[in-house]
Amino acid sequence: MNNYKNNNRRSRFKPNGERGFRRNGNGHKSNGDFSNGSSFKRRHPGKNNQNAASLVEKYNDLAREALTNGDKILSENYLQHSEHFSRILISQENLRNLRENYVETSNDEKLKVQIDKKEVDEPKTK
Repeated sequence: MNNYKNNNRRSRFKPNGERGFRRNGNGHKSNGDFSNGSSFKRRHPGKNNQNAASLVEKYNDLAREALTNGDKILSENYLQHSEHFSRILISQENLRNLRENYVETSNDEKLKVQIDKKEVDEPKTK
């Protein structure tokens, strides 16, 4: 005989007060759940709080500081971070240029179409 049933079905009809204690409302721990009880939670966990240009400067400064302290490995790590964000800057710039070129070419095409329509609409007089 089966002693286990679908508990999800049973708990679905319980009032909200009987559902048990949940940490942060969605039932599981967040990545930033620290043992000291601090309630730090990032608003956008996948994104940085700064733009890429300032992060490049930040990691270059940290790499320089680590190198002056004699830690070559940490300095190289910071330089790799800096290089990553400089690549992001380059890709953002390339994307911006592509969009500008696309807008310019589409505007040129619209202008050609307007000129062609005027030539067709205007009767030729000799």
